[in-house]
Amino acid sequence: MNFDSESGAAHGFVAAGFESVAAEFARNFEERGDVGAAFAAVQNGETVVDLWGGDAAPGRPWRDDSLQVIFSGTKGLTAACMLMLIDGGRVDLDKPVAHYWPQFAANDKSRVLVRDIVSHQAGLPGITRTSLTLTEVVDAEAMEALLAGEPLSSDPNAYRCYHALTIGWLCGGLLRRIDGRSIGRFFADEIARPLALEIWLGLPGALEERMGQLERSPAFGPWDAGLTPEQAANPTLKSIWANPPLFPIEGFLWNTRAFHASEIPAAGAIATARSMARFYACLSQGAELDGVRLMKPETLLAGRRELNRFIDPFLAEPMAFGTVFALQPEPKRFGPAPEAFGHQGAGGSLHAAWPEQKLGFSYVMNQMRTAAEDQRLPAILDALYAAAL
Repeated sequence: MNFDSESGAAHGFVAAGFESVAAEFARNFEERGDVGAAFAAVQNGETVVDLWGGDAAPGRPWRDDSLQVIFSGTKGLTAACMLMLIDGGRVDLDKPVAHYWPQFAANDKSRVLVRDIVSHQAGLPGITRTSLTLTEVVDAEAMEALLAGEPLSSDPNAYRCYHALTIGWLCGGLLRRIDGRSIGRFFADEIARPLALEIWLGLPGALEERMGQLERSPAFGPWDAGLTPEQAANPTLKSIWANPPLFPIEGFLWNTRAFHASEIPAAGAIATARSMARFYACLSQGAELDGVRLMKPETLLAGRRELNRFIDPFLAEPMAFGTVFALQPEPKRFGPAPEAFGHQGAGGSLHAAWPEQKLGFSYVMNQMRTAAEDQRLPAILDALYAAAL
């Protein structure tokens, strides 16, 4: 059924039985101050929720085809690409990265295994040998080369912490040496096109007019907001979040064409909620949707197998990972479903599969909030879970 909230802030479609999801989505604008967003869910291959509302940019409403950067939601796309290599017998988690990427052996990294780089255990959470600018991170091959020459960290925390950007370049560099394509090209050819997804790592210029404009809540500060001087001076933490500074107060380049056009395989994908929900719906059904099979079900199941679980020493957050995919931590981030997997994005976006319900969902938005202040998703996911049973 078509849906329009009484306030006129939210629009779209919900299947019978999912009306409560639409009601909670509308409350995000009416009571929780959301600015612009979309939420979608696909169950058993059928769209059951497709909602949007608010403004994509000042003076421009969010439309059914509006696009947005999903930040670390990109890592779920990277996960699927890596698993497709594994599925084809082209890469083995237990082999050294240098077996496929000889330059990576520099500075005593010959012992680093593929399973280390896909699960945030590589000891390479940031670049330490040079200071980067935000404009430099748009060159994926240059970043891969920097990481190939980077020494392993001497900090024990570097082997059990979130590799916020580097995991993407590590996986992208490995895929490029094995396949010859960039990870963005691989995703477009092998996943986005077969499944008819509006998801890009490297947005075509003709689609720029559909982009939403990101903004920050007043509480969403710079990388060192809330840190003590001693914490902010930690060299490992600085290499992750301040080289380059990911969310500077001035020059918020994530809204620029240069970033939209680039391939940043840990943080730069651009998508609609509708397509991200469809992507995870495919994975919720054993990696097959509408006659398109991405990989064998057992390969995906292995990709969901836990490789690393820790409390991040810098973010103080519980985290768990399979092959790049984030697994359901405690407290549950991906809604009530215990077997959920996917990935969140900075500022509040969330994308995941619920295998038991054969359901994929996605929330994308343009106002970035801190985790402590963000209450936009819990009620929506509770309503979705109740409707999907």
